[in-house]
Amino acid sequence: MHNAVIAASILSADMSKLGENTRNVLAAGADFIHVDVMDNHYVPNLTFGPIVVKALRNFGIKAPLDVHLMIEPVDRIIPEFAEAGADYITFHPEASENIDHTLNLIHQCKCKSGLVFNPSTSLDILEDVLDKIDIVLLMSVNPGFSGQSFIESVFDKLKYAREIIDKSKHDIRLEIDGGVKVDNIRKIAEAGADTFVAGSAIFGADDYKSTIKMMREQIALANN
Repeated sequence: MHNAVIAASILSADMSKLGENTRNVLAAGADFIHVDVMDNHYVPNLTFGPIVVKALRNFGIKAPLDVHLMIEPVDRIIPEFAEAGADYITFHPEASENIDHTLNLIHQCKCKSGLVFNPSTSLDILEDVLDKIDIVLLMSVNPGFSGQSFIESVFDKLKYAREIIDKSKHDIRLEIDGGVKVDNIRKIAEAGADTFVAGSAIFGADDYKSTIKMMREQIALANN
């Protein structure tokens, strides 16, 4: 399993100070920056475009940018996010007309690719694409808005995804997004996640560094 990664979701950042918030959260110990891209079509919210990713790069952000596309269709805009500076690009299988084509397109754009599964979306397709993906993202809330509570049934799904990945022997990260907090991150890690998206739990805290430190301590307990 990979080393644990904490991906701070800028959906919960102060948009008037986005560059500064992002720089500060990385200085406090976050590893990745998670960018939730919503189109007010696939999900009922409208957030970031490639221009925001580019702005973060221009601001001097060098950490991996983990771009989660909650948009439909996905193919047209993937090259724009790649050119803007994305490192990981993940998408929902329901939003692609041809999943293999979309995964190949992401790799052609020199980014790492992945699939995102909503709480109610089956993992059936996962085993068919294990040789084409670098990351699996499980949603533990219904996508669209930050600050939701973790859906408990996702724990079993997370364990199952971990079994599939381990059995495959492929180099794939297992990411979780939604309701990740200090008080549940140990259980999430024990279920098999190695990459943890946290938004309001970090950006809503008075002290980013202390919160991230506590998260890492809980993950370490899970891995002992």
